[in-house]
Amino acid sequence: MRVLVSCANGSGTSLMMKKTVEKALVKMGFNITQIHHCPISEGKSTAASYDVVFTPLNFVEMFKNAEKKGIAILGVKNVLSEKEIIELVENSNLKEKFLK
Repeated sequence: MRVLVSCANGSGTSLMMKKTVEKALVKMGFNITQIHHCPISEGKSTAASYDVVFTPLNFVEMFKNAEKKGIAILGVKNVLSEKEIIELVENSNLKEKFLK
Protein backbone atom coordinates (compact mmCIF):
# COMPACT_ATOMS: atom_id res chain seq x y z
CA MET A 1 0.00 0.00 0.00
CA ARG A 2 1.28 3.47 -0.89
CA VAL A 3 0.77 6.02 1.89
CA LEU A 4 1.02 9.79 1.82
CA VAL A 5 1.14 11.89 4.99
CA SER A 6 0.65 15.57 4.30
CA CYS A 7 0.31 18.65 6.49
CA ALA A 8 0.94 22.39 6.38
CA ASN A 9 4.72 22.60 6.01
CA GLY A 10 5.63 18.95 5.60
CA SER A 11 8.37 18.88 8.19
CA GLY A 12 7.79 18.38 11.93
CA THR A 13 4.13 17.48 12.21
CA SER A 14 4.00 15.33 9.09
CA LEU A 15 7.15 13.46 10.12
CA MET A 16 5.65 12.67 13.53
CA MET A 17 2.35 11.69 11.93
CA LYS A 18 4.20 9.52 9.40
CA LYS A 19 5.82 7.55 12.21
CA THR A 20 2.48 7.13 13.99
CA VAL A 21 0.70 6.06 10.79
CA GLU A 22 3.45 3.61 9.87
CA LYS A 23 3.41 2.03 13.34
CA ALA A 24 -0.39 1.68 13.32
CA LEU A 25 -0.58 0.23 9.81
CA VAL A 26 2.19 -2.29 10.44
CA LYS A 27 0.48 -3.32 13.68
CA MET A 28 -2.72 -3.90 11.68
CA GLY A 29 -0.89 -6.10 9.16
CA PHE A 30 -0.69 -3.77 6.15
CA ASN A 31 2.19 -4.10 3.73
CA ILE A 32 3.47 -0.56 3.18
CA THR A 33 5.35 -0.40 -0.10
CA GLN A 34 5.87 3.36 0.05
CA ILE A 35 5.30 6.03 2.67
CA HIS A 36 6.06 9.70 2.14
CA HIS A 37 5.47 12.87 4.13
CA CYS A 38 5.25 16.29 2.54
CA PRO A 39 3.66 19.75 2.69
CA ILE A 40 0.08 20.26 1.50
CA SER A 41 1.30 22.06 -1.63
CA GLU A 42 3.11 18.91 -2.79
CA GLY A 43 0.51 16.53 -1.41
CA LYS A 44 -2.36 18.00 -3.41
CA SER A 45 -0.52 17.45 -6.67
CA THR A 46 0.82 13.96 -5.89
CA ALA A 47 -2.04 12.41 -3.88
CA ALA A 48 -3.37 10.48 -6.88
CA SER A 49 -0.15 8.42 -6.87
CA TYR A 50 -1.01 6.94 -3.47
CA ASP A 51 -3.64 4.61 -2.07
CA VAL A 52 -4.34 6.61 1.07
CA VAL A 53 -3.63 10.11 2.35
CA PHE A 54 -3.47 10.96 6.04
CA THR A 55 -3.80 14.66 6.79
CA PRO A 56 -4.96 16.82 9.70
CA LEU A 57 -8.73 17.34 9.68
CA ASN A 58 -8.50 20.98 8.65
CA PHE A 59 -6.80 20.01 5.34
CA VAL A 60 -9.13 17.21 4.19
CA GLU A 61 -11.03 19.49 1.80
CA MET A 62 -7.82 20.17 -0.12
CA PHE A 63 -7.75 16.53 -1.27
CA LYS A 64 -11.24 16.35 -2.80
CA ASN A 65 -9.86 15.82 -6.31
CA ALA A 66 -7.85 12.81 -5.17
CA GLU A 67 -10.86 11.46 -3.29
CA LYS A 68 -12.92 11.66 -6.51
CA LYS A 69 -10.27 9.41 -8.11
CA GLY A 70 -10.77 6.76 -5.42
CA ILE A 71 -7.94 7.70 -3.08
CA ALA A 72 -8.84 7.25 0.61
CA ILE A 73 -8.45 10.56 2.46
CA LEU A 74 -8.33 10.19 6.23
CA GLY A 75 -8.52 13.30 8.39
CA VAL A 76 -6.67 13.03 11.68
CA LYS A 77 -7.53 15.06 14.77
CA ASN A 78 -4.57 13.99 16.95
CA VAL A 79 -1.58 13.32 14.69
CA LEU A 80 0.23 11.44 17.46
CA SER A 81 -2.63 9.07 18.30
CA GLU A 82 -1.99 5.56 17.07
CA LYS A 83 -5.41 4.61 18.44
CA GLU A 84 -7.11 7.25 16.29
CA ILE A 85 -5.25 6.11 13.17
CA ILE A 86 -6.34 2.52 13.80
CA GLU A 87 -9.96 3.62 14.28
CA LEU A 88 -9.89 5.68 11.07
CA VAL A 89 -8.54 2.73 9.11
CA GLU A 90 -11.07 0.37 10.71
CA ASN A 91 -13.88 2.68 9.56
CA SER A 92 -12.54 2.99 6.01
CA ASN A 93 -12.48 0.43 3.20
CA LEU A 94 -8.69 -0.03 3.39
CA LYS A 95 -8.84 -3.40 5.15
CA GLU A 96 -11.10 -4.82 2.44
CA LYS A 97 -8.85 -3.46 -0.31
CA PHE A 98 -5.43 -4.30 1.09
CA LEU A 99 -5.72 -7.08 3.67
CA LYS A 100 -6.63 -10.47 2.30
